[in-house]
Amino acid sequence: FFAEEAYIADLDSKSGASLKLTILNKKGRIWTMVAGGGASVIYSDTICDLGGAKELANYGEYSGAPSEQQTYEYAKTILGLMTQEKHPEGKVLIIGGGIANFTNVAATFRGIITALIEFRERLIEHNIKLFVRRAGPNYQEGLRRMREVGRTLGIPLYVFGPETHMTSIVGMALGTRPIPKELSVDTATANFALPSGEKDSNKQCQSAQQGTAKAVRSPVVDSRNGRVSQGDAKATQMFTNKTKSIVWGMQNRAVQSMLDFDFVCRRTEPSVVAIIYPFTGDHKQKFYWGHKEILIPVYKQMKDAMTKHPDADVLVNFASLRSAYSSTMETMEFPQIRTIAIIAEGIPENYTRKLIKMANEKNVSIIGPATVGGLKPGCFKIGNTGGMMDNILHSKLYRPGSVAYVSRSGGMSNELNNIVSKATDGVYEGVAIGGDRYPGTTFMDHIMRYQADDNIKMIVLLGEVGGVEEYEVCKALQEKKITKPLVAWCIGTCAGMFTSEVQFGHAGSCANSNKETATAKNEALKAAGAYVPDSFDYLGDVIQNVYEQLVKQGIIVPAPEVPPPTVPMDYSWARELGLIRKPASFMTSICDERGQELIYAGMPISDVLQKNVGIGGVISLLWFQRCLPPYCCKFFEMCLMVTADHGPAVSGAHNTIVCARAGKDLVSSLVSGLLTIGDRFGGALDGAAKMFSEAYDKGMHPAEFVNHMRNKGQLIMGIGHRVKSINNPDQRVKIVKEFVMSNFPATPLLQYALEVEKITTSKKPNLILNVDGVIACAFVDMLRNCGSFTSEEAQEYVNIGAINSLFVLGRSIGFIGHYMDQRRLKQGLYRHPWDDISYVLPEQYNGGN
Repeated sequence: FFAEEAYIADLDSKSGASLKLTILNKKGRIWTMVAGGGASVIYSDTICDLGGAKELANYGEYSGAPSEQQTYEYAKTILGLMTQEKHPEGKVLIIGGGIANFTNVAATFRGIITALIEFRERLIEHNIKLFVRRAGPNYQEGLRRMREVGRTLGIPLYVFGPETHMTSIVGMALGTRPIPKELSVDTATANFALPSGEKDSNKQCQSAQQGTAKAVRSPVVDSRNGRVSQGDAKATQMFTNKTKSIVWGMQNRAVQSMLDFDFVCRRTEPSVVAIIYPFTGDHKQKFYWGHKEILIPVYKQMKDAMTKHPDADVLVNFASLRSAYSSTMETMEFPQIRTIAIIAEGIPENYTRKLIKMANEKNVSIIGPATVGGLKPGCFKIGNTGGMMDNILHSKLYRPGSVAYVSRSGGMSNELNNIVSKATDGVYEGVAIGGDRYPGTTFMDHIMRYQADDNIKMIVLLGEVGGVEEYEVCKALQEKKITKPLVAWCIGTCAGMFTSEVQFGHAGSCANSNKETATAKNEALKAAGAYVPDSFDYLGDVIQNVYEQLVKQGIIVPAPEVPPPTVPMDYSWARELGLIRKPASFMTSICDERGQELIYAGMPISDVLQKNVGIGGVISLLWFQRCLPPYCCKFFEMCLMVTADHGPAVSGAHNTIVCARAGKDLVSSLVSGLLTIGDRFGGALDGAAKMFSEAYDKGMHPAEFVNHMRNKGQLIMGIGHRVKSINNPDQRVKIVKEFVMSNFPATPLLQYALEVEKITTSKKPNLILNVDGVIACAFVDMLRNCGSFTSEEAQEYVNIGAINSLFVLGRSIGFIGHYMDQRRLKQGLYRHPWDDISYVLPEQYNGGN
């Protein structure tokens, strides 16, 4: 067990994503970094099929939308392993993956790119070439960034998208396939739909469909029983263009994805009629239907959803593995449901067997568990199958083709859609039965449906290592139960070539005997009459060859292409892609909570805590966007302490107490106290700062300043106290003053204020520099002389009221204390005594005197 494997395992345990790494041969020259469990197996298969087994260094995957930091850590680990020792022929890194469902490809590439930049010199030193193939949401931007970093770093980096077969880069890396020049790729990620263009798009589609009708006879679908008739053939279909479903679980993105698929297929009404969610009351949830907003009812009880929507015959179950069993069993109590898709993985196998037994008794078809679902172009799709609209449009899933597929791997469904759409006239139906050892429906269940449906002209099977279901297909081929061309491939052929034990992604992908190996299955399928490629690398070529033969024979008559309809893009996604811009409603420059951890003005919260910056340091970050010197932070904390409270008799504390005794909550009581802060109570800090700084800046002598204010008839803010005097000094003022004099680099304004105090106390002993005055002047001295602010910045903070914020924050501590004190003492409602009120009424109401 290598340290790097342990490190990735630890990362995986702390992440919601999937991060796996098995080191096979540290000295190997072929390294992989693959997104997706199924894709990682296929890349390893292809490397072994092309003769690279002995040089394959690792097996692993990163999937489940890892964060940029997690992707960086994973990439850094791989690059670190690759550059530990040199290989005489140099090394290759295959950064591969299928077509992602919802992962922002550009975002995941950021972490990889950061690692590549960090390892630039070592990559060049070790003669490492990189081959990249990826697709999915925002892949264009991701590939552009990859190409750019290749040019910048000066390393051989070849980048391809969905226009290239998934594993073609393996042949390029191993030298068995030529490296083509960069192919032109789309620069946009989806078709924008403008409301005015919707009608035109419908007209185009109608004219294209009329042309299609001339080429091939369309089937007649009875939406009530889901049977399709064409000639004498009849077959029960799982889905039609009238299928209606109920979704278990509040999966808004999945539901919206289904509705968008309906819209792009030009269904007349949504396929989702209701949602079941036991954790809220009955209500309606808003979704989009094209450009319009619609409401879909949400029910707490399943029986209510079934009763009110008797035409629904499909349930898409997004329940967790803990409740998937019970919710599915409950569903089967309602005869209207004929198909159930179970998305959750990890359901105990004995529960799964019970579900299958009950489903067989009730004549219900189960897709899953552990599946992404399935889809039928032009009709219906389950949940997140097919991914975002980019994938659906790219693979032409908005209209039916002639090819049906069945797969174990849900992650490879998008890739199959892509392969079939490029090699043939497109997908007619596709189902991922799920990766668990006991799937609800088997390969044969779906293949026999496809066999009986005249609209399907050829079948594709993607199996995998483990289990023996593929042999049932072999038997059916030999017995001529399957007469349509069947192209088949089982992934996991690399398993027999690994010297160390490797666990693939699915629970069922483990061979317990030689018969269950992928190699044995592929040989058996080929012997039975299936079209089996030599490697997954050639799967698309074999599919295309079979399709072209069927076209030549007249079995498939290609129809005129239906133009892709325009479809709205979600605002949030369009903005993430950088396709639109809009002024933000808010701007902030002090805090960012979006990343791995909270950041205060550029400092991660972990550093804030570990460096022990204290409350004063937090104030300096959030109020002033910078780390101020320690003496400034200490000054802040001292001010908070001396202003925290001044007894229950002052205005703010009095209000807080009265409010608390009236039974109000903490926030209400606190606010009632804060609202008293102003020029007469507490708010003198800002006024004092402005008065003293303006006089000092104008060069006024302290005596001149005092006389000037007296002539104006204004009190000097920060001067005077009701109780304290020159003979009875305020200890708070003394402590703050001594600290400032000892620690601040310069205190000209405080010195000026003290000169003013000498003049005012000579007239009256209580006209001292009070705590507001000393804090205000010291604060201005700090802003002007600590070296962290320009003179303009310092003045701006004075103007916007920053100084008074210290009193507000400090006194809030005391107000909260008074609230808690009153509640702890259980004080009742306060009523002011009559004898403390002077009732002075107008004379005409005083008894007529």
